[in-house]
Amino acid sequence: MLLRMPPTIPKPPKHRREPPVGAPVGAPVGAALRPRTSMTKLQEEISDLLSDQEEDRFSCPKEIRKKAMDFLARREYGQRELIRKLADKGYLRRLVEQEIQTLTDESLQSDDRFAESFVQSRINQGKGPVRIRLDLGQRGISDAVIEMAIDESAADWHGLAREVRFRKFGHAEPEDFKAKAKQMRFLQYRGFEQDHVQSAFDDE
Repeated sequence: MLLRMPPTIPKPPKHRREPPVGAPVGAPVGAALRPRTSMTKLQEEISDLLSDQEEDRFSCPKEIRKKAMDFLARREYGQRELIRKLADKGYLRRLVEQEIQTLTDESLQSDDRFAESFVQSRINQGKGPVRIRLDLGQRGISDAVIEMAIDESAADWHGLAREVRFRKFGHAEPEDFKAKAKQMRFLQYRGFEQDHVQSAFDDE
């Protein structure tokens, strides 16, 4: 007589323990995690420190002076233009005005020198006195300084207007009144006064 063996009951599978969320790849089960809160706090402290340093830089008189000297080493600046340029960079305007005034008192910044340099550069570009006055006024230069710089340039505005006209339109006479009016408007736009414009056609 054959004996029937009882059926084998399979054992339930063992559940694999997964490493905690956020644990490094390959870390053993149960490995300790670095608290996220401590890392976040450290990052916030570093960010605050860098922010404080940035704020200190923009409110530091030495930094303002250094930046202003960097600009002046490249070219002359009017006082108002230099103040605006530094304020636009983020430096505290009240301190900027104080430091620029100090540079002016030390003759390291000069509206006179700036105006003189500006007038000469615009003459080289073929600009007339009307345009030059307007451009300097927009940069905060006083009328007295502007007129002094223009007078000291000793520019021949009549000759310059004629030269500008020849460069643009050639030496030929305008074909008609319409062509002449176009050339006259161009010279006026370049900043020449009416008598300068008229003299540009005197050789016709």
